[in-house]
Amino acid sequence: MKAIVLKDFGGVDQLQEAELPTPGIKDGEVLVEVKAISINPVDIKTREGGGLAEMLKASSPMILGWDISGVVRESESPLFQEGDEVFGMINFPGVGRAYAEYVAAPADQLALKPREVSHAAAAAASLAALTAWQAFADHHRLKSGQRVLIHAASGGVGHFAVQIAKHISAYVIGTSSAENRDFVLGLGADEHIDYKVQDVSKVVSNVDLVLDPLGGANIDVSLKTLKKGGILLSLVAEPKDRLEEKAAAAGMTGKKIYVQSSGEDMEGIAQLLASGALKPTVSKLFPRDKIGEAHQQVQTGKTRGKTVVAV
Repeated sequence: MKAIVLKDFGGVDQLQEAELPTPGIKDGEVLVEVKAISINPVDIKTREGGGLAEMLKASSPMILGWDISGVVRESESPLFQEGDEVFGMINFPGVGRAYAEYVAAPADQLALKPREVSHAAAAAASLAALTAWQAFADHHRLKSGQRVLIHAASGGVGHFAVQIAKHISAYVIGTSSAENRDFVLGLGADEHIDYKVQDVSKVVSNVDLVLDPLGGANIDVSLKTLKKGGILLSLVAEPKDRLEEKAAAAGMTGKKIYVQSSGEDMEGIAQLLASGALKPTVSKLFPRDKIGEAHQQVQTGKTRGKTVVAV
């Protein structure tokens, strides 16, 4: 099979195509012929030597990637049979080895792909959608009528978070640049804030929950928008940001959250996709031999929705 191997940590020039044996599968696994993969910021960080690089370097050859959509070709699990179309985020946090024509995947981390959804859209609705889903279901039981502030609402996690929060009937405020205003409102947001010209901390208040994929100075901004007892969920907070300490001092809760592979949660996402309540935006679709360009696109931090690679 063909795979994209990471020769060493560094630039996109380290991503090189190689011919490798098709992986075997163990009990509880399925062999998936991959049709599409999604590129996430963690892919970029890991390629550069951060992120999950410590885990990845223990494997040889090093193959990046966690989001897949494809077709089951072999199964050692009662959950799926040959020919099933599946999607999901595999072995995260860990080594997913998604940048390949075939992937050995734990069956309990996948879900059936809705027929109405393309492989590209399904791959897009894996790590990013799962992050939003778990933020609102596992880390904070979001309730109808609650006020939610979603930073970077036009991005990968953000554009799913807006839709999932609206599905729960929350009141959603989304931030983005002015050029993405109509996109964010089109996702269902009740309000849009142009963070480039508006001080979010002065125009937003009495929020129950903030979802923040930015960190740094944005933590202080976010805390000013929360009501007493509110919660700030950060995807990227570092110890130096003092998230929990600052939140507690203000009478709120601050928590860094981590996404984890879950077939059960993927099934929930699949239901939203099938019903049309969740619509992935794939703004850039690259062929496999342009995966370096896909990384560079994600690295701009300006992608609307998701960047996907057709395998």
